[in-house]
Amino acid sequence: MRAAIVRWVLAVVFPSTAKLPGLDTLDVSEGLAEVFAGPPLLRLGLYGAIFAFLISPVLTIGWPLPAPLLSRHRRDQHANAMSNSRWYLLRQSMMMLKTIGGLLWGAHPSVRAKLGFPAYTADPGSFRTSDGTSTARRGGA
Repeated sequence: MRAAIVRWVLAVVFPSTAKLPGLDTLDVSEGLAEVFAGPPLLRLGLYGAIFAFLISPVLTIGWPLPAPLLSRHRRDQHANAMSNSRWYLLRQSMMMLKTIGGLLWGAHPSVRAKLGFPAYTADPGSFRTSDGTSTARRGGA
């Protein structure tokens, strides 16, 4: 259920165009699984941003309906108004959605191919620390 809501909101923020596929047509299940397995603050921020997107059309476009009940045109207006809102929390919520959605969208092999970039290789599951050593992502040395 939570993945379906997250996918829907990200698909509204990143719709398909005539030239590029959007998150409404791409399968980003693996990327979402990594986000859901990520740090608790990342998940909290994402869920808060989604909640704000779902309930704020009354603040952004003056429609007293949650976002899923709006027409596609009104949802687009809501997303645009949320991006340009005078209220920082609404703008920041949209920035969180754009950041997570953009990472998922930009890493998808079909998007990278359309843009002329090679697909990413598999994530090795490690990262570099400040002293230059490699540490396993999930509790390694």
